[in-house]
Amino acid sequence: MSALDVEIGSLQGGPADLARYKGKAVLVVNVASKCGLTPQYAGLEELQKKYAERGFTVLGVPCNQFLGQEPGTAEEIATFCSTTYGVSFPLTEKVEVNGPDRHPLYTALVDVPDATGHTGDIRWNFEKFLVAPDGSVTRFSPQTEPDDDTLVAAVEAALTA
Repeated sequence: MSALDVEIGSLQGGPADLARYKGKAVLVVNVASKCGLTPQYAGLEELQKKYAERGFTVLGVPCNQFLGQEPGTAEEIATFCSTTYGVSFPLTEKVEVNGPDRHPLYTALVDVPDATGHTGDIRWNFEKFLVAPDGSVTRFSPQTEPDDDTLVAAVEAALTA
């Protein structure tokens, strides 16, 4: 099963309808508003703006499992993202990415190794998974910035495939 076959709610309520992204490139990122990596929102938004018209989207997935760094309500998260970083990409409901209550979206992603061979549990906020139009997945560590050459090259390759 593809990660995009999974049902997940949107931050505003109701289904996020990931199926609409099938055949497109989607960068799935577990996000948090009170993390040292939170400034990555700016770079994620730049990726969204640069590639959206070519069939790309960032999908932010709020998670509060890492030192309680996403404590807000859906409304607080939405307000923070839009007013602080001008986020225009979709955000899902807050979910767990590790443990017995791991959301099925992450169950479908965590077995993919990153460049160092890491598989399994999400290590921290802002871990990234690029789901290509063909369903293949590339994993990036939380410290990989959105403008990292390797990540940008993977997005561009996914969009030309």
